[in-house]
Amino acid sequence: MNIALIGYGRMGQLIDQLLQDSTHTVSVKADDQTPHAQLVEALANSDIAIEFTQPNAAVQNIRTCLQAGIPIVTGTTGWQNQYSEVANEVLKQKGALIAASNFSIGMNIFFELNQRLAAAMSNQGEYKAQIAETHHTTKLDAPSGTAVTLAQQLIEQHQAYSSWQLGTSAPNGILPVEALRLPDVPGTHTVTFQSDIDTIEMTHTAHTRVGFAQGAIKAAEWLHGKQGIYTMRDVLGFS
Repeated sequence: MNIALIGYGRMGQLIDQLLQDSTHTVSVKADDQTPHAQLVEALANSDIAIEFTQPNAAVQNIRTCLQAGIPIVTGTTGWQNQYSEVANEVLKQKGALIAASNFSIGMNIFFELNQRLAAAMSNQGEYKAQIAETHHTTKLDAPSGTAVTLAQQLIEQHQAYSSWQLGTSAPNGILPVEALRLPDVPGTHTVTFQSDIDTIEMTHTAHTRVGFAQGAIKAAEWLHGKQGIYTMRDVLGFS
């Protein structure tokens, strides 16, 4: 495949490195300085796009790919308040989209476990839940999109929680989500259920960003030639 890389920060560069050892080629390495016309021209010679940019750029990048008839895999978070609108556009234009808060295979297995644990704990009122995440200091959104996904899953499966809020504590019925920023941390996420008697804790720790990049490439390979809106659950055969 000819793959357009939209966003050439840490993730874009890492994906580019991995693609050099594959049968795929990179048609363009676009960043925020790339003229729009140049990107559109490159998309005409691309089979699919992988997008890792900023929340204020992601929606326009998705629309540009839709207009070019190019499927897109995006790992940008922080724009999901516009997800329904974007999804409608994808379906209307018969495009293809995978948007994920985290492409790591291990984290997507963690997502599956998180839902099962939350459902199992739903009737155990003595346990209080909380989520904590730690990322590198250059990460813009807090909490991370991954932590938000974990929180939303827990709320869907657990009858005691109706929403989440940022912080280490919260009123009854509100799930606290703590966000820490430390140097050179690829990403650590912990879901905790604590009672006076014991603590149940589940943690995913990313050692490098390679897993995120590999997962994004795997998603692009899977999405190629398809139409519609999919998730990593589809890519990994969980659906």
